[in-house]
Amino acid sequence: MKTEITELLGIEYPVIQGGMAWVAEYHLAAAVSEAGGLGLIGAASAPPEIVREQIRKVKELTEKPFGVNVMLMNPNAAEVAQVVVEEGVKVVTTGAGNPAKFMELWKQAGVKVIPVVASVAMAKIMEKSGADAVVAEGTESGGHIGAATTMTLVPQVVDAVNIPVIAAGGIADGRGVAAAFMLGAKAVQMGTRFVVAKESIVHANYKERVIKAKDIDSEVTGRSTGHPIRVLRNKMTREYLKMEADGVPFEELERLTLGSLRKAVMEGDVVNGSLMAGQSAGMVKKEQSCREIIEEIMQEADALFSRGNPAAV
Repeated sequence: MKTEITELLGIEYPVIQGGMAWVAEYHLAAAVSEAGGLGLIGAASAPPEIVREQIRKVKELTEKPFGVNVMLMNPNAAEVAQVVVEEGVKVVTTGAGNPAKFMELWKQAGVKVIPVVASVAMAKIMEKSGADAVVAEGTESGGHIGAATTMTLVPQVVDAVNIPVIAAGGIADGRGVAAAFMLGAKAVQMGTRFVVAKESIVHANYKERVIKAKDIDSEVTGRSTGHPIRVLRNKMTREYLKMEADGVPFEELERLTLGSLRKAVMEGDVVNGSLMAGQSAGMVKKEQSCREIIEEIMQEADALFSRGNPAAV
């Protein structure tokens, strides 16, 4: 399936793996890229040299295109932006801010810049800043979320900008891919489905919780702080929501969640850890390789597009 995004990024399938902190490291990124999608290293708050090491390890495992997700709130963002250029990475996705100050650096190095946006206004700003495409991420997604749903956000962003739009949030199978394309997207970004990939380093306990998740197991914490995060419900979320309702200061809420994502991903703490996952978790039923995941969803989408793909180039 060829689209503007597969042509732009030099990938086989219009599938991008989310740049999830602690989850999106070199094993997963390389496996997704090898399978024909675009794998991403989630730089998150990692030191620049760790990001450099991750990039080099991906290159040892694949010669196919891959990218780095740069969290602009990271105090090391400027150094990470430079590492991306020095290591010859050709694709960057960004979150938590405006990448305008790095745009000239990246553009001169031939880097394709794809910011993640949660509103039409931000999508327009990113286009004016020189972005090559945008990821329109709906509130169904895991981790940090916006307010608009994927169903409503994607078509409005498509109508508002002239650059390609990638749909994200609540997409976990071929039906989601087909729906995203009918809304005008040229590719999809998925996170939750790849959390349980065989190549994912996520602890087995975490994977099991995602696989066993029901449609109502998703919870959003942090709405009162202005930093909503979607996770799977557990003891930690119940405590957090109670503290929010009681008007506990932001600093105390932060202490409760400090290191909680690492606990979940690395230690398998599904009681007090932050089990970031989207509403699509209820659709994820098994652990598969990245190749199996991508090929399965594309076969499902192709079947739905058997009469022709309106989003193809």
